[in-house]
Amino acid sequence: MGHGRPVWSARATFAVGLGLWLASGAAWAQDGGGWRSAFDLLASGPELGGGDIPRDLPARRGSDAPVVPPEVMARVLTEEGPRPVPTASAEGPVVAPEARDAAPEAGRVSEPRVRLVEDAPRPPFKVAPVAVAVVPGLLLHGLGAWTAGDTRTAKGLFAAEAIGLGLIGAGLVPIALTGASRKTIGPLYAVTLTGAGVFSLSMLANLYAVTSPAFDPGRVPDTLPPLELDLGYQYVNDATADYRNFFALGAVARLSKVRLQASARLAPDEGNALIRAGAAYRLWGAPERTLGLDGDGTSLDVEGFATYHRYPTEGFTLGGGEVALKGRYAMARFGPRFAGSFVEGGVGVSAQAYSYPGRVDDDNLYGQLLYTFGYGVWLGRGGPLRGEAVLYYDHRKDGLVGGLRGRGGGIVGSFGLKGRVLVTERWGVAAEAQAGGALMGRLSLVYAVGGDT
Repeated sequence: MGHGRPVWSARATFAVGLGLWLASGAAWAQDGGGWRSAFDLLASGPELGGGDIPRDLPARRGSDAPVVPPEVMARVLTEEGPRPVPTASAEGPVVAPEARDAAPEAGRVSEPRVRLVEDAPRPPFKVAPVAVAVVPGLLLHGLGAWTAGDTRTAKGLFAAEAIGLGLIGAGLVPIALTGASRKTIGPLYAVTLTGAGVFSLSMLANLYAVTSPAFDPGRVPDTLPPLELDLGYQYVNDATADYRNFFALGAVARLSKVRLQASARLAPDEGNALIRAGAAYRLWGAPERTLGLDGDGTSLDVEGFATYHRYPTEGFTLGGGEVALKGRYAMARFGPRFAGSFVEGGVGVSAQAYSYPGRVDDDNLYGQLLYTFGYGVWLGRGGPLRGEAVLYYDHRKDGLVGGLRGRGGGIVGSFGLKGRVLVTERWGVAAEAQAGGALMGRLSLVYAVGGDT
């Protein structure tokens, strides 16, 4: 079948003529050049070799924000080094201005550490949510935030509390049904402790969420020194022991993703000595040396430590090793109300052996589940002063503090509060209070070697 010739209608002829007439017409140029033809505008575009950066672009109507100067953008696209970092504004993104009085470093165009997105606005402080967060908020986490009008934070805290209670039940019920069998008590106890940790941390977060608007939150320190040494005094009140006073020695070395740590507690009168040394490797998160520059404090570490504890009065020595996973999560990711705070937790196992001067008939090997969790805040808002404070629970039973005896005859761990802060570039203080089978208090002077602020 043949094909017919196309019919060129009068309507098509009119449409083509109209298009040619419009193409040769004038249009208002955006760069301030007045009325120009469409062909001229097309020739000045990037498709036909024209510039693709508008010059003297007027600011957006109703905005005082400067735009990117063409010469700055051209230099950014051709030179090496950091590029301008846009900041957030109500009218739109702008570029931080170049420092005029100082020579640029390494081709830097914008000021360093300009945030891509500004921090979320801080909510106002209200007294009523604080009262509700205590009663009945300690049992129903999230009521304080709900009263303050922050439903998103409230739902998150309600969900965390429900998860914690569910894990507690998932661990305690099988423990009761199996009669706390040694074959299953380890993992079931870990599940129970995890639930208790989630429940406790959501309770503390519930209080922090309604009180934090009353003060400026702390910041993650940009950097930490490569080496810290501390020397202090530690007091232990144990009804079953004669030792009370200890020298407290410690050292921390930070090598990129590796942290080396050692501590010693020496009683000069009784000769009791506790020495602990080991290392940690950062699996995820910014290294401690550049903690705030490269991250927000969120991290995950694997740790390994060796322990030696000498009891000369009791006549035995305890030694062994442990391995654990420890993580920290910046609560600012959870919501703006939690800025400046973090949660941390760890789980691991230890194997230890007792050494007696005479023959030992009983099994001298001992193992235990290691578990810890805590809620902390960053101290300092930039500059030399930087550190942290943590309210924590530690499940370990050995050491100088030991554990608390529960109502059912079992032994739980200890509770404590610890803090460490550098007041100047070189000097700082560290303090700790802990309550378990014994009471302990420590105060140390910290000296930082190397590093900067």
